[in-house]
Amino acid sequence: MSWEPLLRSFEVALIATVVAGALGVALAGLLTRRRFPGSGLVDALVTAPMVLPPTVLGYYLLVLLGRSSALGGLYERVFGAPIVFTQTGAVVAATVAALPFVVRSAKAAIEDVDVRFTGAARTLGAGPWRVFTTIELPLSLAGITSGLTLGFARALGDFGVTLMIAGNIPGLTQTGALAIYDAVQANRDSQAAGMAAVMAAIAVAALTVVARLTRARRHGF
Repeated sequence: MSWEPLLRSFEVALIATVVAGALGVALAGLLTRRRFPGSGLVDALVTAPMVLPPTVLGYYLLVLLGRSSALGGLYERVFGAPIVFTQTGAVVAATVAALPFVVRSAKAAIEDVDVRFTGAARTLGAGPWRVFTTIELPLSLAGITSGLTLGFARALGDFGVTLMIAGNIPGLTQTGALAIYDAVQANRDSQAAGMAAVMAAIAVAALTVVARLTRARRHGF
């Protein structure tokens, strides 16, 4: 069994989780404590990847980030390489897959923070940024960690969107999920079973971590 696609999946998922974590926590804080025109639409767009068919989501990302698009063309001029059909495309796909899990978990955790703490801080003169970073974030850490863990597991196993915008190029963009698909198509059952077992074990481990964090959060430790 080749470990290269699985290692690439880990690399892509780790980068995607870091990006989704930064964006997701910021969006969660904004959507939880600030109401602005279009906030409902932003919330819906962030959540949409959880329900949209991968082909639909992949198509829109191709339109948005393809070589003929404004964003895709700008990226290629600046960095000298396109987004689509590269490992960068795989990271984008994994980030989009992970982001809703981070946002929704972080949003729920921030909403659970006792408003008496934040209200007292504001009374003492703390601004919104200080309240967010010194009170809301620390008290939301378990929920945010749960979201990051779920996001990592989701990014690790992404198939449809990755195939659409990164392709299935061995040695370049082929991740574990894509390698399993290829192995099944080629009747390499033992190879497919081995990679599937590894990815299933990771998913179960991630869900176990989330369950423990959820229990700890409910019991206050």
